[in-house]
Order: sequence, then structure tokens, then C-alpha cells
Amino acid sequence: ISFLLGEITVRTYHYFNPLFIFFDDSYNRFRGRPFSYDWDFKLNSQGFKDTEFGQKDDDTYRILGIGDSFAYGVVPYAYNYLTLLESRLREEGLRAEVFNMGIPSIGPKDYLSLLIREGLQLRPDMVLLSFFIGNDILESHRDRKWYSYSYVASLIHYMVKIRPKYEGRIIHGKNVYCDTCPTFAPELYLQIESDRSRIYMTADADTPPFGEALDCLRQLRDVCRKNGIDLVVVLIPDEVQINDVLQREVRNRLSLNQSRWNIQLPNNILTAGLKEMGVDYVDLYPHFVKEAEENRLYKPLDTHWNIAGNQFAADIISNHLRGYVTK
Repeated sequence: ISFLLGEITVRTYHYFNPLFIFFDDSYNRFRGRPFSYDWDFKLNSQGFKDTEFGQKDDDTYRILGIGDSFAYGVVPYAYNYLTLLESRLREEGLRAEVFNMGIPSIGPKDYLSLLIREGLQLRPDMVLLSFFIGNDILESHRDRKWYSYSYVASLIHYMVKIRPKYEGRIIHGKNVYCDTCPTFAPELYLQIESDRSRIYMTADADTPPFGEALDCLRQLRDVCRKNGIDLVVVLIPDEVQINDVLQREVRNRLSLNQSRWNIQLPNNILTAGLKEMGVDYVDLYPHFVKEAEENRLYKPLDTHWNIAGNQFAADIISNHLRGYVTK
């Protein structure tokens, strides 16, 4: 009786105040609360980390930045690569605007839903899709955990397994940002990177997640083509692809030798698929590998870029998109 009452109580609370710890197939449970603070910036009326989305001017090239927490950003709004991208284009005298529609913790299937339900009505000229190698491939093939069928069991799992080890939040509130402060405990961060790393194992190249990720991208292409919208996919590398020390730690944890490991495997599969579809893309991997020799681009013990990483990405993407805006 106590368990059933608890289940009813938690489900009722979640209905009115959605929480990320419970299973849900809607991207809205991860959306920011409208007008809430993220560092020193207030989210807009739709819960996006951007200013209000206004009416479109016919002589302005409108870009929708769709993605997960990478697009939303762990850095303050002013340093986010989508904010900087808009600034870079405008500094060159180009009439362009970039709307940040990033929502933390969503995946490729949600990107498609977000575009159809909310993006098309904004009359975009381009969809700039930020595809994070670290988890977007696996998010395309999401296995539901046994405990997710019970809200009480999900709450217990969160309290026991996740909350004691988690040292940060994706949506940050009215706090002061620290670019050099770690987010996760070292052991938890290594576990996160290890859990994601089967996508680099050569024996798993033909597993369902790759096919399903490409299928989501193909559907996005079809929607964009039908509506006369340009589509550019930005492939965002995970830190384990860039950081040799972290890569060795992950391989040691998984007891893998070099012959069973190809750190560029996801990029190779995705770029080949995008070429076949006729979809333009920017693969940031080779650029970040080279730049990381001189500068740190990821926040410590975090899966996201720091301020320098956002600035570097904005430079590369703006160079790629310049031709679209001026055509």
C-alpha cells in the first residue's frame, strides 16, 4: 500500500513539475523554465537560452541552432558558440540571426520533433544541427532501464546512484560561472566516458545505433528539403577523442587494446552517410585535435566546451556558413 501511494504521489508531482530523473519520451521535460536564470542571463519566454524570437525580416538569413546541452551550453550566454556565431557573421556585415533552440539531454529523434513542432513556424533559412558524437549516436537507440517503469524505483536509483556523485547542474541558475572548476567527480566522469565508448570499438561498427542515427538525420534532411531549408550538421567531438590521457584511461578501464579501438570510427561512418544523403556538414574533430595541442577546449571533468572551445568552434562554423548567408 505504501509503495502504491508513493507511486501515485511521485507521478502526480512529476505531472505538474516534470523532472529529468523519470522516463519520458517528450523533449519538454528537459526544457528550461521560461524567464529563469542561467548564470547571468534570463531564458526567453519559451525556455530557450536566447533572446525572444521575433518576426522574420525577409532580408535576414535566419539560422535555427538545434541540439542538446552542447547547443544550450554550460558557459554563459555571451560565450556560447551560437551567440558568437551570430556576432561573427554580423561583424562581417552579413544580415544573419541565429536562434539557440538547444535543450539539454535530448537526442536525434527529439531534434526532428523540435524542428517540426516549433522550428518550422519560425520560417528558418537554415537548420544548424549540433550532433554530439559523445551521446547522440547512443541516444538514437535508447534502451529503457527496468527501474524506469516505476517512478518510485527511478527516484531511489537517482538518490543512491547519481545524486551523491553529481557535483554540478546543466541548467545553472543565478550563479557565477567558473571556467576552470570541475563539474563531476573524477571517477564518475571516467565512468561516463567509458559507458559511451563502445561507439569507438571496431567490432560494433554495424550496430543499430549508427543506422538509427543516420535514419534520424535522413528524416531531418527530408523535412528541410520539403520546406526549402538549408541543412548543415556540425559533428561535435567528445573529449575522449581529443584528450590522449583520458583516452588511455578509458581503454585501460575497458581492458581494450589499440587494435579494437578506432577513435574516428563514428565520424567516418557519419560523414560517409551524410555525403551519401547530400547533406553538408562540418566535422570539428580534426580542427579540435590540432588546437588542443596548444589550448584546453573542454571544461575540467565535464563533457562540454569551456569558453575557449566555444570561441574556437564559432570561428570554424562561421567560416563554413559565410557562403550560405551571402548567396
